[in-house]
Amino acid sequence: MWLSSKMRPAAAASGADMGVTTISGRQVGVVTRGEVRDLPVYGPGGYLWAPANGTAVLVVKGGPGGEEQCVAGARPPEEPREIEPGEVYLYGPGENAVYLRRDGSVEIRGTRLVLAGEVALEGTLSVNGTPYAPPAE
Repeated sequence: MWLSSKMRPAAAASGADMGVTTISGRQVGVVTRGEVRDLPVYGPGGYLWAPANGTAVLVVKGGPGGEEQCVAGARPPEEPREIEPGEVYLYGPGENAVYLRRDGSVEIRGTRLVLAGEVALEGTLSVNGTPYAPPAE
C-alpha cells in the first residue's frame, strides 16, 4: 500500500551510550535512557575495576538490536593528567595512584602502602624525594 511504502525504518540505535551507575560491583546497574541491571564490567587485560555508585560510565551495546550491553569504562572524576604516549596512569579513590612512566620509572602514591609476600626492587628507591638507605643491621 501507499502508506507502507512511505514509512521509513527506525533509525539505528547508537552502539554506545553514557550512563550513571546505580548499583556498584562486578555486575552493575546503569541508567542511560532507562535502568539496566546486571551488566558485566570489562576493562583492559590485567585490570580489575568495580565502579562506585554515581560514576559516569560508557555502556557498549552489541548483538542484534543492541540488547547485549556491558560497561566498558568511566569518565575520569577530574581532568585527566597529561601523560606521554605509552604511559599508564592508574588512579583510585583519594590520592591513590600508580604511574608507569615512559622512562622506566614507577611512581606510587597512597596514604598507606601494604606489601605482601616478597617484594624485589631493582634500581634506586626514593621516599618523599630522598634516596632510601636501609638501616644498618
